[in-house]
Amino acid sequence: MILEDNYGRKHDYLRISITDRCNLRCIYCMGEGGVKLLDHDSILTYEEIIKFVKALVPLGLKKLRITGGEPLVRKGVENLIGGLSQLDGIEDIALTTNGILLEPMIDKLLANGLKRVNISLDSLRPETFKKISRVGNVSDVLKGIKAALKKGLNPLKINVVLMKGFNDDEIYDFLKLTLDNPIHVRFIEYMPLDGHDKMWKERYLPLTVVKEKAVSLGFELQRAEGIIGNGTAETWKIHGSQGTVGFINPVSCHFCESCTRLRLTADGKFKPCLYWQEEINIRKAIDDPVKLQELIQYGLKMKHEKHRMDLENPIAETGSARSMVQIGG
Repeated sequence: MILEDNYGRKHDYLRISITDRCNLRCIYCMGEGGVKLLDHDSILTYEEIIKFVKALVPLGLKKLRITGGEPLVRKGVENLIGGLSQLDGIEDIALTTNGILLEPMIDKLLANGLKRVNISLDSLRPETFKKISRVGNVSDVLKGIKAALKKGLNPLKINVVLMKGFNDDEIYDFLKLTLDNPIHVRFIEYMPLDGHDKMWKERYLPLTVVKEKAVSLGFELQRAEGIIGNGTAETWKIHGSQGTVGFINPVSCHFCESCTRLRLTADGKFKPCLYWQEEINIRKAIDDPVKLQELIQYGLKMKHEKHRMDLENPIAETGSARSMVQIGG
């Protein structure tokens, strides 16, 4: 028994959302009014998460990513990482964070087994950052990046959702980050998901504009290989740079055929795909490893061949009813 779907895709990677709470309110992640938050009893305990992961390791699970909401707002996240890192068969534990709380927490995260971080940062400018995130200060994120570099985290990735009229005038600034630092900047296309964002089409940009900008600036791009956790990103390198530039194109260039990701939501739902509505409540079987394995196998057979995020049909009728913050980025 292995984690394989009907299309021959083998899955070894699980993204674990540990909270739907966040200390930012990014415009592409939730509506202006936020989302209805889960009550405390609805959220998986750390012990339940560890039981779930332990049940999947014999089926080939090797890589984990802790997400949210913002995972660092949940108390004791370092203890979860410590527990997961002790499971035989888990080779890599990463974290996706907005970086606001990273600097003061980085030492205890690393001490408990965290290997890598991805930092979501859509603008380097204080005013634009506030416009996109609605709250928060970019200076705190930059402190987190500096701390991660100082600790030698490699690869250190920065995720940038590109948006027309918001941060498309900062392409050069993000490209420049890769020149003198071992930073891997990954541009991500704006994704339609739950329908809260009625301005999606007006903000969307294909990532070809980034390549065109790089060429116009005289940067020589060459393909880069071997970046740990590269996943669905198409990765390039500016000649002579320390870091790389990645492109994640969920809308203009579906990468579903190579998807190896599974998701566990904060309220205990197994999702075989970010986009589609299908999800399975695993909490009722959390103390029965065999039953858990059977549920996951059943869920994998429900996984679609591909999602339907595109300009002509941005949100399918059967697309996700949850926002990104509720699913886990």
